[in-house]
Amino acid sequence: MKPVIFTGAGVAIITPFNEDRSVNYEKFAELVEYQVSKGTNAIVVCGTTGEAKTLSTEEHINVIRLCVDVVNHRVPVIAGAGSNDTRYAVELSNEAEKAGVDALLSVTPYYNKTSQRGLLAHYNYIADRVSAPVILYNVPSRTGVNIKPETYAELCKHPRIVATKEANGNISEIAQTAALCGENLTIYSGNDDQITPIMSLGGKGVISVLSNVVPGTAHKIAQKYLDGNYEESRRLQLEYLDLCNNLFIDVNPIPVKEAMNMMGLNVGPVRLPLVGMDDNSKAKLRDCLIRHGLIED
Repeated sequence: MKPVIFTGAGVAIITPFNEDRSVNYEKFAELVEYQVSKGTNAIVVCGTTGEAKTLSTEEHINVIRLCVDVVNHRVPVIAGAGSNDTRYAVELSNEAEKAGVDALLSVTPYYNKTSQRGLLAHYNYIADRVSAPVILYNVPSRTGVNIKPETYAELCKHPRIVATKEANGNISEIAQTAALCGENLTIYSGNDDQITPIMSLGGKGVISVLSNVVPGTAHKIAQKYLDGNYEESRRLQLEYLDLCNNLFIDVNPIPVKEAMNMMGLNVGPVRLPLVGMDDNSKAKLRDCLIRHGLIED
């Protein structure tokens, strides 16, 4: 049986910026400490929500190093280190390993994309050249390519490919992946509105945007399921469904950063090509935060 990197809720943590859009390292350290203190089970740094693709390589590695230092082995640190350039993905992964991460998150190739055969070649090439466990990241809405269940079944034969963050939204395909891979592949929900459903198929938790805003709640949704309290997990999943959805009323991480700023966390703006939300979306998000008692009316 392969190692399970974490169970429960790992936060796909945002990268805070100053008003000039430079990285706010001091605020980032505060956010990491806040997440650990609230029971988050893992920190996933420099992913989609962390705007990794607009970070320079130097910034990317500096953020990872800082995260590792602040966490100090209290929970696993998982570093986004994927790329559509396979060789660069290896370089970034090796630098993340040097920083001391516990695992690597590797998104499917985007823009140039690839075939299922190409995915096998891409991921095996990376896994052959790293020592840390690899978590695949399947998010077709971002990349334009989907990992098929049969491809997962081949990929999980590699000893270092241990898990996937599954965000294709297709419960039937996720069920088929679970059936084909069994204990050779840990499945994490990549969508906050599907934590409980995916865990009902054997998933071990979530890599969560929601955790940036309500880390305790995201943890509870997953942990209640792990504890066998399926009804409470389901109840919380449905209670917070509107917040899950409102955090995606614009391109991630625009809404989650806006929500955090509304809550007084002062995480700054997004980087271009992303831009701030329009007034109608802001009002809708604000109403949702008020309903959940996260800000005052």
